[in-house]
Amino acid sequence: MDCVGIELFVAVAGGATLAKAAQRLRITPMSATRRLAALERELGVRLVHRTTRAIALTAEGLAFLPHAHRLIVEHAAARASVRAGEDGPSGRLRLTSSVAFGRRIVAPLLVELLREHPAVSAELLMTDSVVDLVAEGLDLAVRIADLADNRLIARRLAPNPRELVATRAYLDQAGSPRTLDELGEHDCLAITGTGHWTFLADQAPVRHRIEGRFTANSIDGLRAACLGGAGIANLSAWFVRDDLARGALVRVRLADATPQPLSIWAVYASQRLLPPRTRVFVDALARRLRDWCAPDPAVSSPAG
Repeated sequence: MDCVGIELFVAVAGGATLAKAAQRLRITPMSATRRLAALERELGVRLVHRTTRAIALTAEGLAFLPHAHRLIVEHAAARASVRAGEDGPSGRLRLTSSVAFGRRIVAPLLVELLREHPAVSAELLMTDSVVDLVAEGLDLAVRIADLADNRLIARRLAPNPRELVATRAYLDQAGSPRTLDELGEHDCLAITGTGHWTFLADQAPVRHRIEGRFTANSIDGLRAACLGGAGIANLSAWFVRDDLARGALVRVRLADATPQPLSIWAVYASQRLLPPRTRVFVDALARRLRDWCAPDPAVSSPAG
């Protein structure tokens, strides 16, 4: 069975156009059409309905999809097994992360990986949207989020504590909140569409409604607004570590609650026979995050 044809089918099932799937697999659109048709002939069923506007799965296509996912994973594992004895990691590492995390941590670490392992190449997709690893043909995702896809395997790399932060100038003018109720009287800088922040109060999660005059669709925008004195932001500790260290931002401590921490995860479609390039990168990322996510006593004093 043609593995490329199966990968095309999975990509199309994940929402990609045939042209986009062909580009990802480095084949021509005509070749993609022929390979998908050949797969259907081999199986003896029509997998997709094609129109001039869209492609939709048939009932047989829906039934075949989970098997196609497994076949791709098994194919990757088979290739990894015959290459496991080579001298060091090799091949292309395709991974995704959020934009800010990718720029601050993942991209610099990838540069180090490529320097240490000349036989490895890397392709980093930075997006704040959740990407389907199988459909996009990715080896790995680095996520700071709840994991809902049970097809995926996840390794916890580090805790992701969060900080309430603001400029000293903002707090001098507006006052420093000491409780959740007082926080509700401040301009809170939040991701667009977010109406609450989650805190831990007496070790239990509490959703607290927030208000503010500024929102953004990325944490880069929230950090910029916070540095400009527009209000209080709730951001990952690694993202504002340098701002706290140089005094551009200060921590805001509440007496009755703390921002709920998350975790940073490495997510992949299968853990069986991970290619050496993936293992090397994930191990290096875990080591890097131990430093980035560790509490910094030099900037631990509360604002007030």
